[in-house]
Amino acid sequence: MPRGLHGGKLAFAIGASFVLGALMMLGVGLYAPCLILVSLLGMNPLVAFPIMMGSCAFLMPVGGARFVASGRYSLRAALGLAIGGIPAVLIAAYLVKSLPLDWLRWLVIVVATYAAISMLWSARRDAAPDAA
Repeated sequence: MPRGLHGGKLAFAIGASFVLGALMMLGVGLYAPCLILVSLLGMNPLVAFPIMMGSCAFLMPVGGARFVASGRYSLRAALGLAIGGIPAVLIAAYLVKSLPLDWLRWLVIVVATYAAISMLWSARRDAAPDAA
């Protein structure tokens, strides 16, 4: 499988990455959609991991600056995620490295489907008129 994109596919991937970054700031997430995008464009899914990490490395400081400046975040939750993220990355690095690629694809499909269904249910529940 190819490890790079050229021409129209590259332009599409860059545009889609900006859209995924915007959706991430709305709470959708970036990793699973990025892995799906890269796979659908015909690239080796192992190439998606540096792309996902790089996208988030550039996105989070810019997107998070407004929340930090306004104080609209939970310091306790942020510290918990930061501290818990260190061992989680190490576990994921070794676990993902040892997973067969087909299992990883199915895991991403299951997680993305679950997230999509959860968001649709939440939107439907919020849009339903109140029964008085």
